[in-house]
Amino acid sequence: MPAECSADLLGFASVEGHRVEAAFDGGLQSSDAGALLLGATDRAIGLIDRFAGCFDDYRHPGLIEHQVRTLVGQRVFGIALGYEDLIDHDRLRHDPVMAVLAGKLEARRRDCAPLAGKSTLNRLELSRPQPTLYHKVSYRAADVEALFVSLFMEAQPRPPAQIVLDLDATDDPLHGQQEGRFFHGYYDSYCYLPLYIFCGRHLLVAKLRRSNIDASAGAGEEVARIVAQLRRRWPRVRILLRADAGFAREALMAWCEAKGVDYLFGLQRNERLTAEIAPGLAAARAQAEARRRPARRFKDFSWTTLDSWSCRRRVVGKAEWMPGRGEEGANPRFVVTSLRPEEIGPRRLYEKLYCARGEMENRIKECQLDLFADRTSAHTMRANQLRLWFAAMAYVLLSALRRIGLPHTRFARATCASIRLALLKIAALVRVSVRRIRIALPAAFPYQIDWALAARRLSQTAH
Repeated sequence: MPAECSADLLGFASVEGHRVEAAFDGGLQSSDAGALLLGATDRAIGLIDRFAGCFDDYRHPGLIEHQVRTLVGQRVFGIALGYEDLIDHDRLRHDPVMAVLAGKLEARRRDCAPLAGKSTLNRLELSRPQPTLYHKVSYRAADVEALFVSLFMEAQPRPPAQIVLDLDATDDPLHGQQEGRFFHGYYDSYCYLPLYIFCGRHLLVAKLRRSNIDASAGAGEEVARIVAQLRRRWPRVRILLRADAGFAREALMAWCEAKGVDYLFGLQRNERLTAEIAPGLAAARAQAEARRRPARRFKDFSWTTLDSWSCRRRVVGKAEWMPGRGEEGANPRFVVTSLRPEEIGPRRLYEKLYCARGEMENRIKECQLDLFADRTSAHTMRANQLRLWFAAMAYVLLSALRRIGLPHTRFARATCASIRLALLKIAALVRVSVRRIRIALPAAFPYQIDWALAARRLSQTAH
């Protein structure tokens, strides 16, 4: 009997006398079967329906093949699964698991796939606040922004007594001639300067901005919007803003004081501030050189600038000395806060409360590195802002999966990329019958217990 031979058959080293061959002829299969957890998470928090509800569709109903909900879900699920480019969807539109997530197994027209390709999704990303002749889908930016806060509040089992809002700006490097492109001296590149606001792992704001601005530009307006929305539902919640020295601006601090919002901001050091902690710095130096390890002292004092602040404010100075560095061993740091000394002492204020803001940088890395929030290669800032929101929604979805489905598992604190690699990227055989869609997962999958536990928890939480 002649041996089988195919141009598409790929050969590999034999094993115990058996030829090893591979070909893309397995039929209806998917390499993203774990994405069923994303669909269950969406049903638990209602993200895709509400996000799609922020769009208005002015297309002719009789000519629509792909509904806005399908397009929005396809884009968010795709980013969560690691498909950053729209061109990937020319293949994904035929993926059976993606079709299950979209709730659409067959197309209405013979010349279409169940899901949209790159061109249709590109038109969605080029949507405008108002529809035009060539852009029939529009979006309401205010509703999208409010949705992030609503999802955060719904994730809380009860009204919290206090919340901490972390603010930070980061760079989004640009490699083309995008609208709003400017050179930023600190980051030494052409970039955008998006503003992020988190509360723990919850993303509340992802605002795209030009980079020729102060780091705090627009932060006051975003904070005012968030605080108003939070207090409508939680009128008694105490709110603390936490950020680095780039946000220690008179306008923001004065607004906080007028609205009963606490703040804790880093403060750029200068000669006057350093003079305030000079005795503590000398004592720290003596101790560090004697013990040959870093030493620090803290000083709590009232201070004001020469002309930019409207009043004196509480400042905490950290006088730290690093041994073995000579005169360069000094490491003074300062923070300004509205918190009273009787509430929290200077050391705990700095070491436990202020330094905890560094965790926010890990959340930004998840958004930009794991979920491609920095993929802002469209020409207009409007389209790039929408891309940023799609990536942000993918983060919210994966964060909800982690929070609802994965507590008390090895993935309870895993990053979005780790969750994707371990629990979503699963090959499976898909069988579709008249009454059932059967997805056969591999028996050798190493995280079966965690995956099944997440699926059960999510199904119990689903709306």
